[in-house]
Amino acid sequence: MADARHSGFTLVEVLIALAITAFVAAASYSGISSTLTAAQQLRSASERTRNLNRALALLTRDLRQFSDRSVRDEFGAVQPALSGGPLGFYPLSLTRDGWTNSLRQPRSELQRVFYYIEEGALWRAYYPVLDRAVDVEPQRMELLGGVNAMELRFLDVLGNLEVDGDLVVDTRSWAQNWVAQPAGGSAVPQPPVALEIRLELDDLGEIRRLYELPVR
Repeated sequence: MADARHSGFTLVEVLIALAITAFVAAASYSGISSTLTAAQQLRSASERTRNLNRALALLTRDLRQFSDRSVRDEFGAVQPALSGGPLGFYPLSLTRDGWTNSLRQPRSELQRVFYYIEEGALWRAYYPVLDRAVDVEPQRMELLGGVNAMELRFLDVLGNLEVDGDLVVDTRSWAQNWVAQPAGGSAVPQPPVALEIRLELDDLGEIRRLYELPVR
């Protein structure tokens, strides 16, 4: 008959088993935590990319549907069909065509839109009318967060376009402002033929886009 004293596990063996179990559990938790963190980072990066692409797609659509139609602001002053830069009221203002009217409201299919930076985000706004009154309020939509700055440059004529040896367009000599002159002569400038938009993002750095305006 076997001695009962030799059956079961000793205290040392139990402690060793518990230690191994704890080590395996910790390693498993660490692996799961790393996987979940990576998955969350991937989801955040994908969402960021989607939001960036949506904002750029909307901006591209507005510029491709640009219409050479000046407007009057709430003070009765004539504003160019496209204006912008540090001296502009908004970094970018333009009139666009193709504003869908599925409800057949009594309004134009032209739309005056604005792009600007506020509280670290890129916003798009528009007015329901082209020539607005003082009491007309804009409709606003936040397009993209984490935007530190927006800079534009404007090309007046194609003859001033410069390309370096790497076929990169040199925009350093382009105008930094495109606004109505306060007095004399042609107060409302013709639209530029092209413009460059630079967005400074807090996580992706600088995003640069060049646009050629359509000929209307």
